[in-house]
Amino acid sequence: MISVFVALTGLIIGSFLNVCIFRIPREESIAFPPSHCMKCDTRIKPYDLIPILSYVILRGKCRKCGDKISIRYPLIELLTGSIFFLVYLQFGLSFELIKFLILTCFLIVIGMIDYDTTDVYTEVSIAGIVIGLLFLGYALLYGNNAITFVFGAILGGGIIAIIILLTHGMGWGDCEICVLCGLYLGFKLTIVMLFFSFVVGGIIGMLLIVFKIKSRKDYIPFGPFIVIGSFISIFLGDKIINYYMNFL
Repeated sequence: MISVFVALTGLIIGSFLNVCIFRIPREESIAFPPSHCMKCDTRIKPYDLIPILSYVILRGKCRKCGDKISIRYPLIELLTGSIFFLVYLQFGLSFELIKFLILTCFLIVIGMIDYDTTDVYTEVSIAGIVIGLLFLGYALLYGNNAITFVFGAILGGGIIAIIILLTHGMGWGDCEICVLCGLYLGFKLTIVMLFFSFVVGGIIGMLLIVFKIKSRKDYIPFGPFIVIGSFISIFLGDKIINYYMNFL
């Protein structure tokens, strides 16, 4: 039952993340005005804001004017709910559960905004880093191994910073994301995150070029690949590290 509650909470939070993804690049408040149709400006009633279900009932259209609602809204809700569910299965009721649920929210918002705009908004990444520092303080207070998270942030940000300075092939926003992720993941899992970020990014980038969706000169946002690498690290990182160590 707890897993279902966590998943439903994720669906609800996913609806709020949709607001953040849409409004932050437009420099609009994420609190006011309340949700409304972008075409007819009609305020959306609470019963039309039920995650996924309202979209199905309304058949993806505004109740007032019939304007089409993007399928991405329920997909983000479903994605958030699913990841919340998987995080609970992975960590149960624990400190790590809260930490990684919060990280999930930041990753989804940052990744989608970067995908849409190729920009990383400092106010979002800084908010995530501040909360990460609070978790770090909690770990210090209770005598847990907190230094690994400091090293994780340094490693994540440092590697990207070196790449930027040497090649100018990435942006400082990518550096911010990796500092944020390293602060939550710790040193070892940050290594896994970086590895899979570059592997997934390289494969997808190559496919986009091969199928002529992008050219070699086009900028491809790296933030979504960092997000994918982070989730791989959260769910499989320890297993990958243990397998690698046993293999050696």
